[in-house]
Amino acid sequence: MSFQQINTSCFYYQSSVNIGYVKQGDTGLLIDAGIDRSSVKKVLKELRKRELPLTHLFITHAHADHYGGGAYVQDQYNVHTSAPVFEEAVLRNPALEPLYLFGGNDPLPELKNKFLQGPPLKIDSVVEEGPVSFGEISADVFCLPGHSYQQMAIKINDTLYAADSYFSEETLFKHRIPYITDISKTIESLKRLRTLPFNGSVPGHGVFEKDPSATIQSNLNYHQGLLNWLLEYIKEEGEVSQETIVSSMCKHFDVHAPGLSQWLLYKTAVTAYLLGLMDKGLIEDRFVDYTWVFYVKCQ
Repeated sequence: MSFQQINTSCFYYQSSVNIGYVKQGDTGLLIDAGIDRSSVKKVLKELRKRELPLTHLFITHAHADHYGGGAYVQDQYNVHTSAPVFEEAVLRNPALEPLYLFGGNDPLPELKNKFLQGPPLKIDSVVEEGPVSFGEISADVFCLPGHSYQQMAIKINDTLYAADSYFSEETLFKHRIPYITDISKTIESLKRLRTLPFNGSVPGHGVFEKDPSATIQSNLNYHQGLLNWLLEYIKEEGEVSQETIVSSMCKHFDVHAPGLSQWLLYKTAVTAYLLGLMDKGLIEDRFVDYTWVFYVKCQ
């Protein structure tokens, strides 16, 4: 864990979940807030040590590992807090995440943990794609969904804070099946990343790279590999239920899912790949005896 300076105004706290920081004049902007107060405390300590201001907070997307420390920041500083449209609804009502992961049923107590549900935040303004100002800081915001519904990356002084629009190769191989909600949008966002003008990027998980194009391509290749495996599996099985597909894919890739929380995340991701194959017209679905099943489309 270390506080890294990128250029005259842009910094980031490198950790398992990166936290960005930008200073311009008397304005200090924190980009994401870590999973809990202990993680963000280290950043705040560094800012105080360097006598750097903190006036604004921007949350890139409403996953608890990126906003869980936000309430503590709001307790310690009078920060103007902004978030993307739609994501802000979850930030104000964090119980929505375990609720939607659990299919709309009231979540079991074990799902009310810091990995799925952080403390609620007060959101002062909602941000949409385009130019935006945070005090003296001018930025461009880009909507890059797929990992989350309205996730946004933010570019300041030619540095892109990319959130989870792409992952480091280490992160990809650690999770085996990365969490996504929509594979088609994930791929579109990755392809769009390659067209954006910037001079260096900080992912949500990984290290700053002056040119992340190879890492972005690795993400595209990795997702395509998972899609290819899934299509071949369904071809071999003939007709297979969603529940069996989730189980088989998790077993094949040897994911770490010791409890319900982790399994629900993988279930969402595997289903996203299934829907991606449907979007391409490569598989079809139907309901048989109250079971949702998938099969390869007849040519």
